[in-house]
Amino acid sequence: MPSSLINSTSNSSSMPAKALMPMRYGRPDPQLADALTKVSPQAQAKAKASSQDFEAVFLNSMFSQMTSGIKGEGPFGDTPGTGVWRSMLTEEYSKSFAKTGGIGISNEVYRTLILQQASRAQPDPGKQP
Repeated sequence: MPSSLINSTSNSSSMPAKALMPMRYGRPDPQLADALTKVSPQAQAKAKASSQDFEAVFLNSMFSQMTSGIKGEGPFGDTPGTGVWRSMLTEEYSKSFAKTGGIGISNEVYRTLILQQASRAQPDPGKQP
């Protein structure tokens, strides 16, 4: 799964880089490309951070459930400090996974946030003021 919705390439010529089409499921996403033109870069950055945070929370919950039944010796032993250590470990794992692309949840959340913000930015032509 790609770690970013927007493609990036390195251009060694002195010409300015032009914006590339965002991709979704390996295909161009013109709906998102249009929405990105209507949303400020600050709002885009905030939506990106929010979507990554959302995915990190989901992954933390998933990892916590995966490790909740582990008992025994070693780093996942059954000592008084293990629960605290395990929760911090799963939190850091989830943040790391989400930051590097995760499992795709943040891309869809980001796309949805941008589309919603773009629809609010432009008044509906069918409505009377």
